[in-house]
Amino acid sequence: MELQDKVVVITGGAGGIGRAMASAFLAEGAAGVMLADRDQAEVQKAAASLGCLGMACDVTDEAQIQALVRATEAQLGPVDLFCSNAGAGGTGLLTEVDNAVWQTQWELHVMAHLYAARAVLPSMIERGSGYLLNTASAAGLLAAIGSGPYTVTKAAAIKLAEFLAITHGDDGVRVSVLCPQGVNTAMAPKRLGDGQTDGIIEPEVLAQVVVDAIREERFHVLPHPEVDTYVKRKAGDIDRWLAGMRRLRQRSMSAE
Repeated sequence: MELQDKVVVITGGAGGIGRAMASAFLAEGAAGVMLADRDQAEVQKAAASLGCLGMACDVTDEAQIQALVRATEAQLGPVDLFCSNAGAGGTGLLTEVDNAVWQTQWELHVMAHLYAARAVLPSMIERGSGYLLNTASAAGLLAAIGSGPYTVTKAAAIKLAEFLAITHGDDGVRVSVLCPQGVNTAMAPKRLGDGQTDGIIEPEVLAQVVVDAIREERFHVLPHPEVDTYVKRKAGDIDRWLAGMRRLRQRSMSAE
């Protein structure tokens, strides 16, 4: 899909990846962009700097996502591309994190994508065209050592995107899932020495990868191309991959 003349919604848009994507999409000639984020002041500031629209939205509240879509349609027209990008980091192993943390990560990394799809799919299906870009993580394809809730919910986000692509591809709806490693945002890894990222890239670099992937309608959007190799190795010999990840975990623990 070409971004020229398209109407775009981006959640988690006040900074980082979301803001960088908005800037890139506008440079490609998007007809309009609606930024959404929890902080009203920050999202309005970002929107003003880019020359687009902005509004507050808690993506874990389905009613607020529906209101976001209605506001976009009223001011810009039908949504061509919905970038469900909001997310948050998380640490902790499976047994040491309480249920509230798991639930919060689930609502933010999985249910928010589902709410977005529910809000825009009827119009997209009726028009026979539309695009969903869901931000997950390389952790969902592989694993983030020491981050149980984050890894598991990001994996679920990828599976949801796969299901959407299978179910609605014949309706003219395209789906991509963004799976970066380290990006220079507030969620960037604090160190590189534990082998869990192949370098930290700038959000602007990631945004250009997203533009290219949407143009080519690629499902996996991998700003760190090494991830593709790791995924293939994992699929080729899961037991060897798991053994390697256990070694990586031991090295990571030793470095702490």
